[in-house]
Amino acid sequence: MRALAYNRKDGDLIPRPVKATVLSALLLCCGPAWGQALERGNGPEPSTLDAHRCPEVACANVLRDLYEGLVAEDGAGRLIPGMAERWEASADGRTWTFHLRAGLRWSNGEALDAPQVVASFRRAFTPLTAAPFAGHFDAIDNAARVQRGEVAPARLGVAAPDPATVVFTLSRSADLPRLLTLPTAYPVYLPAIAEHGAQHTRPGKLVVNGAYRLADWLPQAMITLERNPRFRDPAPIERVRFHVTEDASSELKRFESGGLHITETVPPQPLPQLRERFGDQLRISPYLGAFWLGFNLEQPPFQGNAALREALSLAINRDILTRHVTGLGETPAYGLVPPGVADYAPASLGWGRSTQKQREALARQRYREAGYGPDKPLEVELRYNTSTPHRRLSLAVAAMWREVLGVQVRLRNEEWKVFVGNRRQKAITQVFRGGWIADVDDARNFLDGFRADSPANWTGYDDARFTALLDAADRAPTLAARASLLRQAESRLLSAHALVPVYFYTSKHLVRPEVRGFQANPLDRHPSRFLTLSRTGSEP
Repeated sequence: MRALAYNRKDGDLIPRPVKATVLSALLLCCGPAWGQALERGNGPEPSTLDAHRCPEVACANVLRDLYEGLVAEDGAGRLIPGMAERWEASADGRTWTFHLRAGLRWSNGEALDAPQVVASFRRAFTPLTAAPFAGHFDAIDNAARVQRGEVAPARLGVAAPDPATVVFTLSRSADLPRLLTLPTAYPVYLPAIAEHGAQHTRPGKLVVNGAYRLADWLPQAMITLERNPRFRDPAPIERVRFHVTEDASSELKRFESGGLHITETVPPQPLPQLRERFGDQLRISPYLGAFWLGFNLEQPPFQGNAALREALSLAINRDILTRHVTGLGETPAYGLVPPGVADYAPASLGWGRSTQKQREALARQRYREAGYGPDKPLEVELRYNTSTPHRRLSLAVAAMWREVLGVQVRLRNEEWKVFVGNRRQKAITQVFRGGWIADVDDARNFLDGFRADSPANWTGYDDARFTALLDAADRAPTLAARASLLRQAESRLLSAHALVPVYFYTSKHLVRPEVRGFQANPLDRHPSRFLTLSRTGSEP
């Protein structure tokens, strides 16, 4: 891909080709303070900047700067008005009305109105778009049917009675404002998609409505954003660069050398040493996220063999993993939904309360029941995306399986996009790195991905009773009844051993002292427009 430089013409940026080596040299020589640029580590290369097709944290971080939904979140994760200046719900919670701000504009200067918002929603739910998280919005009338191609997009329960009003009709009550902060709900500029197709996300073609616009994208290196002059509230920081930082140790070195203001994560190291080295720059906070290993239930050896799956789960010493391998405040997990999720008491595997010695004895029993033993050891492949923490954890898990059960493990690491594709196809995976970071503070958000028809169902788990419990929870008359049904669904999923819960996340970043406005929040979202930079690192 060509790198692009930009000339100004009538207040807009006009792309012109420039050698990538020249641009890279400029970035390296000038450092973080040049041009008031915020340098952010962002993990793997984002798989897309198509808001409706974003499947991971890496693209969502960038999209949160490029777009704004009807509702937004501030730097502390609180809901604030976005494109909509206000909204109200009917008494039964089934009709929501959003009133748009006056003067909304796309980054190309064109007006943005309610019919365009409705058209974007229809595009998000069409089968051709295949939005990975459209299922979060199934409370909207006909959303699931539109996505399956059973009815036309015009039947979706979103309408624009006038240019300044968007009305949603729901089939059940839902926390719609919170859902509308997700990338699936962002408006996209449909003329650019019609003209450029998949290339509409490239520099010079991507039209957005957020605080920043796309200036450059160097694959496997960085994405550069610049302040959007059409946005109503100019961002304090002129430019933001999201760096690909798949290797956490390399990211740490870049931070120490001054090349990053914020890291995406922190590599596994003893916490006391990290605190001694970095002091207040180390930010560790509670986080609504769960790390787990998944089994491919559609292929041998795990298809139809729950005893084998349980044996591998039992053999993992989660206490050792969280104390000595991850070591940054994570807690052992014996369930899927993390503690602290609103209005919910998580389920847990019953043997989670046993000693590790008892669990290992039961693991050997289940292993024999599954048809394996010293004369017939299991040979299995554990697949994970390239990352220092994931490699360390995979090595430790493989060692535990070998020591307790005699399992022979092949480790396979893959670049993020390759890994995601293989995990989704379920053709060559056996055991794979899974996990879920909450999109919204809701237990259902963790469970939905195990519906048989969910694009996020990487295990192939298919249980009609599990789905019926989720559906019943949607119809529950009270929060308590809803929580009870969701907990039954989680218990059923855990008892099937479709996954191995490993630990619950903490958010962990290094943040330079000159960055102001970085606030911990359970969803770990930090839009750049709420951050400021002080050149000296002192209070302005």
